[in-house]
Amino acid sequence: MLSSIRRLSISSISSFQSPISLRKLIIMDSSSSSSSLVDKSSQKLFALAQQLRLYKPPPPTPFGDDDEAEADFEEQKLEERVGKVVSQLGFQESVTPDAVVQKERFKPKRAAVLICLFEGVDGELRVILTKRSSKLSTHSGEVALPGGKAEEGDASDADTATREAKEEIGLDPSLVNVVTCLEPFLSKHLLRVIPVIGILSNKKEFNPIPNVSEVETVFDVPLEMFLKDEKRKSEEREWMGEKYLIHLFDYEMDDKKYLIWGLTAGILIRAASVVYQRPPAFLEQNPKFKLPKVVDKNTTMS
Repeated sequence: MLSSIRRLSISSISSFQSPISLRKLIIMDSSSSSSSLVDKSSQKLFALAQQLRLYKPPPPTPFGDDDEAEADFEEQKLEERVGKVVSQLGFQESVTPDAVVQKERFKPKRAAVLICLFEGVDGELRVILTKRSSKLSTHSGEVALPGGKAEEGDASDADTATREAKEEIGLDPSLVNVVTCLEPFLSKHLLRVIPVIGILSNKKEFNPIPNVSEVETVFDVPLEMFLKDEKRKSEEREWMGEKYLIHLFDYEMDDKKYLIWGLTAGILIRAASVVYQRPPAFLEQNPKFKLPKVVDKNTTMS
């Protein structure tokens, strides 16, 4: 087995979570004399998993030229140790210097979403999305990634994301090979969201079962569309004096139209940039994002 994997120029299998995850991506045929044990589809996903396992979120960078800003940045590095923090659209967070002297610094609640990738019939990478129920009190009818708030029993962000995906759309966690996490995002309601990237090697094994109280529709889109300028528009917004662009993508499937924007679009732009290792073909216009000094349950991004 190991010699066959070496023939695929894969140097190590240690980056996979377990032998089970490896078996998901490699089709074994002990009676075959062929030098390749992997079909083209599985080999592509295997290589993608290896690439993403090596991904490291970029370190945070300080904003401001004074000593106070630098000191705040150093304190933030010690507290977070999770890479840069970004807003709902992928904007880096820089806590204001005045926040350092507060008795209790604002700490957003944690959540995670699953970016579940699989190979489409034409060989393209696709990602599973949902349209939220119109009966929900927040973000009703909007397109979202499967996911939700962390619970006490969750051992990791991956556990949160896969647990929520099972509850929302019936996706068995054992079918998903989690390969990496991106840097955190901050939602409109100042919830810290961790994007978890997982690979679904056999889409046929997944039969969507939407939780009707939360999900109206389960569908999928090509990941690469979030790097293209096609079917995209943008709107200018402002947050604490900083102007930025919010991106909106139109997608049509089975005579149904979907609008993908906000947190979901921001996460997928970043995910596509990491997977395809290139920036989007459009201007993102990311501001120097700062948290307000005082945050309560009614505080949201404009």
